[in-house]
Amino acid sequence: MDLLAAIAAILALVLNGLMAGVYFAFSTSVMPALDAVEKDQAEAVMRSVNRKILNPAFLSTFTLAPLIALVAGILLFVAGPGSLPGILAVAAALVAFFGSIVVTSVVNVPLNNAIDAGELDWAGYSPRWTRFNHVRGWACALAVALLGAALYVWE
Repeated sequence: MDLLAAIAAILALVLNGLMAGVYFAFSTSVMPALDAVEKDQAEAVMRSVNRKILNPAFLSTFTLAPLIALVAGILLFVAGPGSLPGILAVAAALVAFFGSIVVTSVVNVPLNNAIDAGELDWAGYSPRWTRFNHVRGWACALAVALLGAALYVWE
């Protein structure tokens, strides 16, 4: 096993696992908790969350999860034997990129901006935001599974 490829694949697996966990926590506890309080309180808390989540720990994990998976895929192709581990890792990168980065950019961030600007109320925000948050969480969980499979089949 090539050490650099193994390190990249394991790091990508961990980063995608962390992102899956963030999304899972929001879907299963944060959003239901906010749905249970007054809409003005929920909106205020979500505006605060949306500002506070823009920190180096979150942003680096969010952006590096698909990028390191791609690097792992390239390194696994080079390290051989066979292409299956590399294909699985590149698939993980694509799933994480489209399921997390693109969905966030196209759906969740615009919803965050709309609630921040007062253009959308909680009833219009929460169901759609949560539905697409589920997509992000499952995409990162699938990336973890693909990276795990890549490591498993890599001999």
